[in-house]
Amino acid sequence: MTSMALLPTATEHDRLREPLGVRHALLVFVAPRSLFKRVEDTGAYGWALVTLLGLVMLLGYAEVQTGLIDRVVDEHTEKQLAKLEETQLNLVDRIELKDRMESIRKAAVFEKTMTRIGVVALKPMYLLASFMLIASALYAMAALTGRKPEYHTLMSICVYAGFIELAAFVLQLGMMLYFKTTEIDTSLRALGPIGKFNPLAAIDPFRIWFWILVWMGLTVTQQLSRRMAIATCSILCLLAMGGRVALEFA
Repeated sequence: MTSMALLPTATEHDRLREPLGVRHALLVFVAPRSLFKRVEDTGAYGWALVTLLGLVMLLGYAEVQTGLIDRVVDEHTEKQLAKLEETQLNLVDRIELKDRMESIRKAAVFEKTMTRIGVVALKPMYLLASFMLIASALYAMAALTGRKPEYHTLMSICVYAGFIELAAFVLQLGMMLYFKTTEIDTSLRALGPIGKFNPLAAIDPFRIWFWILVWMGLTVTQQLSRRMAIATCSILCLLAMGGRVALEFA
């Protein structure tokens, strides 16, 4: 009777300790605590990471295929050419003006190529690098607090929380198609002044969601105490926002 009574508990325990896989990624949206309870200090997150980076790359390829990158660059190029012709027409000879216009066109072709490479290849690489950097920072913090840090556990937390970034990229692509421009993101930029210093551009609800999930993962896996996890994630989130503002107005 005792063994029969304990059987469901053992089965439930085995289910909870089932190795993480790609199929568990959706749990980050509906039951993140259940997801993080499965995390172990192994490389089981590998296929989830490969899938995430592959989907980000496919979204980048889809953005290229929409033609919006070329459209936006062409619009900027036409404005530059019109301004150049308007301001320099009577100041330089036609040969020099033609050379300057040709330089602008070549720069536009280069910009298109680099932007395509950026959204298809560099965006997944940036995402991977950010996961590794965050996991390393959290590893150092856990070690400083006297706990035993587990790098694979921390990477698992970052990777599965990173599926929130994937949702942000999907939404961003949808908004690009709707508004017919690539100059849009999931931040609160639209609520602030245009063309001026706009601190709301640094506030992205999806990034905040990401850091909340990281905090939750740290506490569930006991890599950091609740208070230390809140402090660490808050500081890293603010640093990320500050970096975004610096890049925006550099």
